Amino acid sequence: MVICGPTATGKSDLAVLIAKKFGGEIISADSRQVYQGLNLGSGKITKKEMMGVPHFMLDVADPKKTYTVDKFGKDALKVAGEILKRNKVPIICGGSGMYIDALVDGIQFPNVPADKKLRKELSTFTTENLYQKLISLDQNRADKIKNDGGGQFNRVRLIRSIEIATKIGAVPPLVSKANFEAVFIGLDFDDKTIRERILLRIRSRMKKGMLAEARKLHKNGLKYKRMHELGLEYGHLASLLEGKISKPEFESALAMDIWHFVKRQRTWFKRRQKILWFKPSKANFKKIENVVKKFLNSKAKIVKKVGQKNNGKNRSTIN
Repeated sequence: MVICGPTATGKSDLAVLIAKKFGGEIISADSRQVYQGLNLGSGKITKKEMMGVPHFMLDVADPKKTYTVDKFGKDALKVAGEILKRNKVPIICGGSGMYIDALVDGIQFPNVPADKKLRKELSTFTTENLYQKLISLDQNRADKIKNDGGGQFNRVRLIRSIEIATKIGAVPPLVSKANFEAVFIGLDFDDKTIRERILLRIRSRMKKGMLAEARKLHKNGLKYKRMHELGLEYGHLASLLEGKISKPEFESALAMDIWHFVKRQRTWFKRRQKILWFKPSKANFKKIENVVKKFLNSKAKIVKKVGQKNNGKNRSTIN
């Protein structure tokens, strides 16, 4: 099963409760929680919060290097297979839509290696100039990124798309080969509540030492440029440490940036029409519990190990 939705909606807490109830193990689908040391800034779940439930795909990569969504899909698929072999329930939890798509839908990404020289050149471009460059190289890709929920503001996606288009002429359509059949549970609040939770979360993390975490990461070799690439909290923390903004400016700018991110997440998840959406509450937890129970019961007799052929297709049921 998949627990998804915008940031600051309590997905990790729900995943742990569901895992405890149904014997699950959790696969994190978060594009920054894969990195070692990015804890407070990424909202990474703590050992105490895990309540003994195994979690995977956390701290699997060096933050100095880019961990691609393609690699995540392949690595997480192996993890899901191991969970199924233990007769446990794999629960994918996160707000990174592309990571979820890579694992569940088996989306295959172009095999184009990173071009360090080109990336260095593109790092000097403004986000708008990156988008315009992509338009000049591949109008179709530029349009798709824009329609995918504000992707024209995502520097990482723009640079990667330019890199691919430069190498092979255009970004090819993504090919998918579904790995799993899954039930999707989406969590979301109203706009006012989300914005309040974003601000409270920023203040809480700052009290817990988020700035000190960023300072330590930089001292250990994580350059400010890379922190800006990682985005959101780490980009703004870098600006604060560089003296480019004040603490009050940091809080307001980061809150606005996260709010815009939430809107992009919502747009991304709208593409998947079968998500069952709930507002987090005790009453709705019982409803979610019933949905999960019904799904598990319906699939109990046809669960297949990852990689096993089913009716001629490489397809498995993820509970």
